[in-house]
Amino acid sequence: MLKTYKNKLEVLHLQKKWKVAVLGNGSWATALVKILTEKKRKVSWYIRDNENALEIEKYGINPKYLSSLKLKRRRLNISCDINKIVREVNVIIVAIPSVYAYRELSKINIDVSEKIFVSAVKGVLPERMQILGNFFHDHFKISYDQIGVISGPCHAEEIAMEKLSYLTFSCPNITNAKVISKWLKCKYIRVTVSNDITGTEYAAMLKNCYAIAAGIAHGLGYGDNFTSVLMSNSIREMKIFIKNIYKMKRNINNSAYLGDLLVTGYSTFSRNRKLGVMLGKGNNIEDSLLEMNMVAEGYYGSKSAFQINKKFKSNIPILNTVYSIMYEKHNAKKAFKKLESKLD
Repeated sequence: MLKTYKNKLEVLHLQKKWKVAVLGNGSWATALVKILTEKKRKVSWYIRDNENALEIEKYGINPKYLSSLKLKRRRLNISCDINKIVREVNVIIVAIPSVYAYRELSKINIDVSEKIFVSAVKGVLPERMQILGNFFHDHFKISYDQIGVISGPCHAEEIAMEKLSYLTFSCPNITNAKVISKWLKCKYIRVTVSNDITGTEYAAMLKNCYAIAAGIAHGLGYGDNFTSVLMSNSIREMKIFIKNIYKMKRNINNSAYLGDLLVTGYSTFSRNRKLGVMLGKGNNIEDSLLEMNMVAEGYYGSKSAFQINKKFKSNIPILNTVYSIMYEKHNAKKAFKKLESKLD
C-alpha cells in the first residue's frame, strides 16, 4: 500500500511539474494540442512555418488543418525555433509526418538525452528505415524507459468534434505512462496504457497500408463481404509482421492494433483509404498523391514494410500487393484478382 501511495503522489507531482511540447502543425498535432490544453495545461508548440504560426497566435485557429477548431491561445507557447521549444520542456510529443520527421528532428542540436520523447507518428522514417522509438534511442541516446508512443484508434477530425475517442499510450516506464496518459484523458478521450512501444508503432504504420488496400478494393467495386475478409486477413498479416520483428506477449485484437486498423480501413476520414479508392478507380499514383491535401502515410509505409520484410520474409500478400500497385505500377484490378486466391 505504501508503494502505491507514494507512486500516486509522485504521479501528481510530475503532472504539475513537467512541461510538454508538441512538434508538428498537421491535423494530428493540432488535435493533440487541443487535448492537452483541455485541462488548463500550457503547451509549447513547434510550427515550422512562420506565417502559419502567426495566424494561430492571432486567431487561435490552424487555417491549414482542422480549421473549424478554436484553440485556447493563452495556453499556447508557439515558436518556429525547434531548439527553443525542446529546451524548455520535459516531454516532447512528435506529431510530424514520417516523411518530414527526420529533417525536422535533425535540427535539434542540444542535449535532449534526459527528456522524454513520445512518438505520435504513424510511419517509419524512410531515411533510416526505423520507427521513431528506435531513432530516439540511437540518435538522441534516449533510454527506452523515456520513450512513449501515442496510437489510436482515433481520427483527428472526431477529436475536433469532441466525439468519444480512445487512445493507447505505450511506455515501459509505469510512472511516465501514468503521468502522460492522465494528460491525455479528458471528457471525450479515454486512454489505455500498454508497454508495447515497438508493436504499437509498427501497427500504426501498417494499418495505413491496409487502409490503402481497403480503399483499392472499394474503388475496384468489391463489396463489404470481400472487404471484411480483406481486413481479417490484414490483422493476421500484421500479427505475423510485428511478431517476427519483436516477440512479446501482445493481444493483436486490442484497440491499438485491430481497432486502429478498422477505423483507418473503413472511415471516410481516412486519407489512406481515400488514396486507395483513387488507385482502385484507375488513377495513377502520382496524380493521386497530388490530389491529396494531406500526407497519406501508407504510401511511404508500404515501401518501408516491403524493405523491412526482405530480412524477415514474412508471408504478407496484402502488403506486397499494395506495394506492387504503388511502386511497381502493377494494374490494380489484375493484382487484386491474384490476391483473391491468397485470402481465406
